[in-house]
Amino acid sequence: MTYDPDNVFARILRGEIPSDRIYEDDEFIAFRDIAPAAPVHVVLIPRGEPPASVARLTAADAEWAGRMLVAAGEVARRAGVEESGYRVVFNCGRDAGQLVPHLHAHVLGGGDLGAVAGAG
Repeated sequence: MTYDPDNVFARILRGEIPSDRIYEDDEFIAFRDIAPAAPVHVVLIPRGEPPASVARLTAADAEWAGRMLVAAGEVARRAGVEESGYRVVFNCGRDAGQLVPHLHAHVLGGGDLGAVAGAG
């Protein structure tokens, strides 16, 4: 998967498509998903032109990728699911359901999300 500068998330970042933002800082924005898979479903994206997916991350990306996880925790707090529990999901590639070639995370919560493989 290669990065497409006209993907929907890049267009949201440029203000071409409106979004219901619940978090933003100098590096990331988070907005409510338009087709939620859980009662709370927020998409967290890096600003700029990040790798297309997790598979394209390198050691040089470690610091900002770590900050993205910290931002995901703040998103969960603002969305009201920090205490009840939430899931942070990075889909990587088409077989995993990644549709947009712009690295992003889903913050899901607001109810029982069920178990996942290897849960424990």
